[in-house]
Amino acid sequence: MSTRARRSSFPKVVIERDTDTDESSDEEEEVENDVVESDDEEEEVEIEDQKVEDDVVEDKKGKTPITISLKKVCKVCKRTGHQAGFQGATYIDCPMKPCFLCKLPGHTTVNCPHRVAMEFGVIPASRKRTHNSLDYVFERQLRRGVPSIKPAFVIPDEVNCAVIRYHSRRVTCLEFHPTNNNVLLSGDKKGQLGVWDFGKVYEKTVYGNIHTCLLNNMKFGPANDGTVYTVSSDGTVNCTDLETGLSTSLMDLNPNGWQGRNSWRMLYGMEFNAEKGLVLVADSFGYLHMVDARANSKTGDSVLIHKKGTKVVGLHCNPLQPDLLLSCGNDHFARMWDIRHLEAESCLHALPHKRVVNSAYFSPSSGSKIVTTSIDNRIRVWDSIFGNLDTPSREIVHSHDFNRHLTPFRAEWDPKDPSESLVVIGRYISENYNGAALHPIDFIDISTGQLVAEVMDPNITTISPVNKLHTRDDVLATGSSRSLFIWRPKEKSEAVQEKDKSKIMVCNTKNSKKFGNESDNDDDDDSGDDFSSKKGKGLKKKKANIVITTSKSSKKKKP
Repeated sequence: MSTRARRSSFPKVVIERDTDTDESSDEEEEVENDVVESDDEEEEVEIEDQKVEDDVVEDKKGKTPITISLKKVCKVCKRTGHQAGFQGATYIDCPMKPCFLCKLPGHTTVNCPHRVAMEFGVIPASRKRTHNSLDYVFERQLRRGVPSIKPAFVIPDEVNCAVIRYHSRRVTCLEFHPTNNNVLLSGDKKGQLGVWDFGKVYEKTVYGNIHTCLLNNMKFGPANDGTVYTVSSDGTVNCTDLETGLSTSLMDLNPNGWQGRNSWRMLYGMEFNAEKGLVLVADSFGYLHMVDARANSKTGDSVLIHKKGTKVVGLHCNPLQPDLLLSCGNDHFARMWDIRHLEAESCLHALPHKRVVNSAYFSPSSGSKIVTTSIDNRIRVWDSIFGNLDTPSREIVHSHDFNRHLTPFRAEWDPKDPSESLVVIGRYISENYNGAALHPIDFIDISTGQLVAEVMDPNITTISPVNKLHTRDDVLATGSSRSLFIWRPKEKSEAVQEKDKSKIMVCNTKNSKKFGNESDNDDDDDSGDDFSSKKGKGLKKKKANIVITTSKSSKKKKP
């Protein structure tokens, strides 16, 4: 085939360019075009005639020209002429949309008053007096344990040790061991369960045969601290022995395997009722299921607790009254239930939200407060479950409106705070710290809306959506992408001049990037709800090479 014939087989390519000139420059160009000589006009006419002939030839051959647009397209409103959205770690506002942080028009995200002062517009609510029997019980029995003078907050603000690329996929949940202070459990998107003794740092154990996809939640059994219960998007509830790694399936909502997206049930929320020995789990269709931990089998009927077809992403039992259950889901509601009289549409109260509710928790000591996290960038607080629950006591604006490739942000209580006012949550929008774009972890006083502390490390450039405070020690565990970090207060950390690299363990070093340059999202990381991409694929077991870096030498160890 000749070169000329080969070139004619390709369609015509038209390139559209975006002009940055203003109206005045356009008018000047029009004036200049009006005084062009006649020769140029004849040449333009000939060029236009040639373009028409070329178009006719292309139409006869049945080939349409390919248009390549180089115009600026906004990622937010999809319109041309401007650019907005995240450009790397910096967010550029769209002039056609309201503020990304507070969702209100009239200002940009950079100038948002809530970003300058988080407590802006937050007014502490007065105690709602109801003068009923429940309020009397609250004042006499529950409030006695809450001190009238708020103690000083202890903030873990320095990375004490870390394990880099511990998991092969992003971390989805964390849980501290109930009796061993130095053991942290972590689940990932691949369904693996990690057991890390951060007191010894280099000991790594990952069980890859627990689930086949996202491990969404885990709880320890109250009778045996060596047993952990887990739920996953594969629709199973498993009981795992941490010493042997042997897992027993207690319930499977998809016994027939993959039958299509519309029938596949995924489990998200999970809670343990120790008094009744029940494992409460909630699925992606709005139903609550109960598993008898003593008989290792499902008990009772499934109950619709949220709108049918919507995910129930969180469950939490009241610490003093376990029969009182709090749930939250994608139907924009958090609901309170009495397990003793559990049936459809029998909720004690519904707490409305504007968007999806990621989490809802009772306060850890008295169980009288409620804090919820919604992706409308609001943390909502109810000061008393015995008062008026129609509206929250206060709303705190905070940046946690995440994308599909991140684990949802959740405001977690500090279980050691007797005043029940300190919560921890990661931040989505990055901030500039000495030229580096970092995503800090925020400690917020929910009684005033004040930002108590924002902790960050220059080596952690990824977003940290999963955070867990220790129940007994001043320790914060963070799951950022595939890595785990342990934070302690500076005064309790070792006083050394240089960073002690013997406490930083790097896993999966083959073809990996340097510590601190890991991307926010994995290249092959897709939505956690997209199970169709995983059907028919078996779980591949891979042994990760562990490199322990010390200040003098390097050691290698295989798990």
